[in-house]
Amino acid sequence: MKGDKIYAVIDTNVLVSSLFSIGGASNPSRVIEAVLNGYITPVYNDDIIAEYRDVLSRDKFKFNSALIDDFLAIFIDFGITSVPKKAYEEQFPDEDDIVFYEIALSIEDTYLVTGITKHFPVKPYVVTPTQMVEILRKKGFL
Repeated sequence: MKGDKIYAVIDTNVLVSSLFSIGGASNPSRVIEAVLNGYITPVYNDDIIAEYRDVLSRDKFKFNSALIDDFLAIFIDFGITSVPKKAYEEQFPDEDDIVFYEIALSIEDTYLVTGITKHFPVKPYVVTPTQMVEILRKKGFL
C-alpha cells in the first residue's frame, strides 16, 4: 500500500531539539533529515502547524521568522494533512498533546515521534527519535 515510506507525526519537542542540535548529529535532527530525504512523510493538521509556529516563535528560543517559515514549509510541502481520529479511552497529562496522538491514529501504520513518551499512551507506534532512527536503519534508509 504505502511501500517503504514511513508516515509519522512529529511532536513539537523533536522539532525544537533538532534546531538546537549542533552539526545535525542528534537523533531529532536525523528524523528531520529523513523528512527532507523523503524517507518520512510527516502527517499533520492545522492545529499541529499552529502549535509548531507558536512554540518555535517563543522569545526564549530566538528563532527568526524566516527559519520558522522555512521549517513549517518543509512539513507542509513534504507532508500530508489528516483529520484526527478520536482517542476516547486514552488519558493525556497535557491536553495539547491529544491532537498529535489523534492524527497518528488517523492513518494506519503512522508513528508518533516524541521526546516525551510519558505524555502519551504506551503503544508500539509512539516512539522516541532514537527508536525512529533505528526503524530508519532497519529499513535501509540510514
